[in-house]
Formats: sequence, C-alpha cells, structure tokens
Amino acid sequence: MSVLFDQNNNGYYDQHSSQTSDNLQFYQSQYPDPSSGNFQQHRTNTFPSSTMSPAPELGYGGYNAGIPGGQMGSQPINWLSAFGSGSLEGEPPLLEELGINFGHIKTKSFTVLNPLRPVDRHIMDDTDLAGPLIFGIAFGTFLLLSGKQHFGYIYGVAVVGCSLLYFILNLMSPQGVDIPKTASVLGYCMLPLVMLSCVSTLVTLNGGLGYLFSVLAIIWCTYSSSGFFTAVLGMNDQRFLVAYPVGLFYGCFALMIVF
Repeated sequence: MSVLFDQNNNGYYDQHSSQTSDNLQFYQSQYPDPSSGNFQQHRTNTFPSSTMSPAPELGYGGYNAGIPGGQMGSQPINWLSAFGSGSLEGEPPLLEELGINFGHIKTKSFTVLNPLRPVDRHIMDDTDLAGPLIFGIAFGTFLLLSGKQHFGYIYGVAVVGCSLLYFILNLMSPQGVDIPKTASVLGYCMLPLVMLSCVSTLVTLNGGLGYLFSVLAIIWCTYSSSGFFTAVLGMNDQRFLVAYPVGLFYGCFALMIVF
C-alpha cells in the first residue's frame, strides 16, 4: 500500500494504481512496519511508559477525586461554602438572602429573657420571622412530646391573633406597624411559653403549681412584648392598653400547655 500526497499535502491511499504523474510524490513512512521485529523497540523508545504520569481521576462534577483532602487546584471543597458566598465576589451569603441572622436572633432572645433591660427602639428594624418560626415549631414539638398534637391550633391562633393585634395597633398608633413586624415581636416574646412547654414534657402542669407557672409565663410574655411594641411605636403612655390584648393572645397558648 502506498501513501500518495499531492502538491497541497492532501494524502490518500492508492493500492491498485501503477501509474504515476508529475504532481505526485512518494514518501516513506517514519514509523516501522508492525510486522517487523523493530516495532516493539521503536514503540518503547518513543512512548516511555515509566515516565508518563497517569491521567487524573475525575469524580462527579469534574472534581479531582484523586487529590487528598478533596481539593481542586487551590480551591478546597467544603460543604459549609454552600451557606456562604463561595468564591463569587459581591454575592451575599445564602442565610442573608433568606433573612436568617443568628446574631440578631440571639440578641432579641436575650432581650426577651431579660424583661427589665431597656429595649432599643431600633431592635426590630431588621424584621425577621426565622426566630418566631423556630420557637413555634419548638412549642408544637414539646407539646407533641407531652402527648398533645396542637399544631393546627398553634397555626390558627397565631394567624388570627397576629391579624387582630395588627389591626388594633394600627388604630392606637399614629406611626403604624406592618404585620411582619407584629408577628416577629409576638413570636420572639413567646420564648417563656416555649420553656414552659419544655417543662410540661417532664411534669404535668394541670394543677396548682402548673397554673402558677402558666400565669407567670403569660405575664412575662406580655411584659416583654408590650415593651417591644411601645419602644418601636413610641407608645410609652399606652403600655397597659397594649398589654391587655397581648395577654389574651398568650393566654390561648398557655391553655394549650395546661389542658
């Protein structure tokens, strides 16, 4: 078999043609014939297998699975980066986009636990519902552990109570308040009742001591939430008027714990 090249270096095979033309030239192949004995020696000298590095093993998504520590180049693979901005400059973290700030949740929770501490009027500027949602789920879970499945009642009382208090506060305050901020304050100040529901998983509160603890928890929640509302809305002279409907709201949750 002969390899023919024309003047444009376009090669093709011609096995039967015995005629040659002026514009065709024959070149001998630089590789030896595989049937000869020198082919294996030529292959060994040309492609030394002992010095060649193996191909990298790529895992799912193109990450190099053969590198220790799960690193691709200089970028470490860390599952915690899913909650941050990763390597994208100017991209906010995922928790910030979802409105979840554990630092603010901690600050507001400690403010509720210390009702005698003065409330900053700007504490609810970053209205978030992550804390109230966590407290509501914990409250229902503790009731479930004590043998009471009241998730539907919790949701219903929370929705109706927040809507009515939103309407009442907007009638009382010239400044006004939006319903997410109302739900945030009521949810954070529910923390004493959440702790009381945790106690109900260990002892039965349907007795004299349980009634006393329930009344104290209601007063604690009412005092904290009324302090939040009066500080945020500037209603210092109307705190008792705000505390009355708020106390009724928390009394419904206390009844779920006792009975």
